[in-house]
Amino acid sequence: MALYKNNTELFQVRRVILRFVYKFLDQIKNCFRSCGRGGKFSLFTNRGLLFCVFVLAVLCLISLAAFGLGMHFHGKLEPNMLPWREMRKDIIAHDVPDRPTKKPSRQRFFPCEVAFKDSVDLLSEPKDFLNFTHFSLGYMETEKKASHSDAHEPRFGGHQTLEEREQSFFAVNQTVHCGFVRGAEGFPSTGFDLKEEDRKYTSACRVVVSSCIFGSSDFLRRPTSRLMSEYSKKNVCFVMFVDEETLSTLSKEGNAPDDGGFVGLWKLVVVKNVPYTDMRKTGKVPKFLSHRLFPSSRYSIWLDSKLRLATDPMLIIDHFLWQTGSEYAISNHYTRHCVWDEVLQNKRLNKYNHTAIDEQFSFYQSDGLTKFDPSDPNTPLPSYVPEGSFIVRAHTPMSNLFSCLWFNEVDRFTSRDQLSFAFTFLKLKRMNPDKPFHLNMFKDCERRSLVKLFHHREPNVPPPPKIS
Repeated sequence: MALYKNNTELFQVRRVILRFVYKFLDQIKNCFRSCGRGGKFSLFTNRGLLFCVFVLAVLCLISLAAFGLGMHFHGKLEPNMLPWREMRKDIIAHDVPDRPTKKPSRQRFFPCEVAFKDSVDLLSEPKDFLNFTHFSLGYMETEKKASHSDAHEPRFGGHQTLEEREQSFFAVNQTVHCGFVRGAEGFPSTGFDLKEEDRKYTSACRVVVSSCIFGSSDFLRRPTSRLMSEYSKKNVCFVMFVDEETLSTLSKEGNAPDDGGFVGLWKLVVVKNVPYTDMRKTGKVPKFLSHRLFPSSRYSIWLDSKLRLATDPMLIIDHFLWQTGSEYAISNHYTRHCVWDEVLQNKRLNKYNHTAIDEQFSFYQSDGLTKFDPSDPNTPLPSYVPEGSFIVRAHTPMSNLFSCLWFNEVDRFTSRDQLSFAFTFLKLKRMNPDKPFHLNMFKDCERRSLVKLFHHREPNVPPPPKIS
């Protein structure tokens, strides 16, 4: 009764109910009197019983309305009192074990418009475009034979000392470690061996779109042919590096190369004797060292095998290099911008051995790596973490040096190249204050407008339909 204290409307309802109750009792008395006198019910008595039943039904309805439903809408609750519905929820919450919370949906990211020119016919390379910082850059080809006191076996990346590493960051005439380092005579190949006919093909390319699949880790994503200009189809090399295992898998899935080694626009180049057991690290060779694999090329575009190219490569080169006066272009990461956050994410998702990540990160901090500060107007980049699946570059000395330096960090430390990008760029810039490196870090939404993104291959998943 405490729920309805000081509620005048409720008292009025009670008075009506009491009147019906008294009338109902009078009818009951009359019924019993009639039965006692006559021994059986008269017509009046029958009508009286029907009236009693009707009154009883009305009383039930009024009681439900007044005491059942009414308690949720009338009167004020006393302190610490809950309506029945809330009490019921509270009881259920205590009696039923907690259900697992629904996993939050992943944030979605969308492409944004990129103002490409209408046709490749309207393109022209700017005059003196490649007139960036000039110096002579050579590459370490062979290391001396290991002595008895030196247990090192030949490695694809060579055995760069810390002193050589420090010197390599200067943009001066020099010879640097940059992969493809052979051992002395008598030692086996250090890896990434190509057929002579494939080597001749790659050596003649002037503009390149390249990718790779090692260890059958992905399906073959053909560039969308109808979106490629006839000029690009004739003058751009589309090269997909694969190992023999991947070639066999792709052939079984209906992507066997023709007599010239082509599947659609892709020229499949088979790599024998891969240099690393970690296929992700092997994939960094064509990703970073396109200027070594295509020694005559002026421009190259790299895309991960999870991407399908959906934009003409010449339009991409014009937009991200020529129009911005850049010699290297890469997009920022879609969520993370600080290396500290990237380190935590790699460890949280167990992307690599935690100890190895910590050693690399500690080394970078001791060598001057600082946190990304978005409020700093002098920050050299809009982000210190790239989305490294798409890279556009002109093969200038500074661009080639940066690619070698970045590869050497991946070779020395972990294959998580997003951890070493900012350190490599900032150190190169710091050690060459009078020799600019024109790097264009564009928005990730622009990258998404250039390509179609897929997930990596999962076991026992059928291949996607072919798209021309």
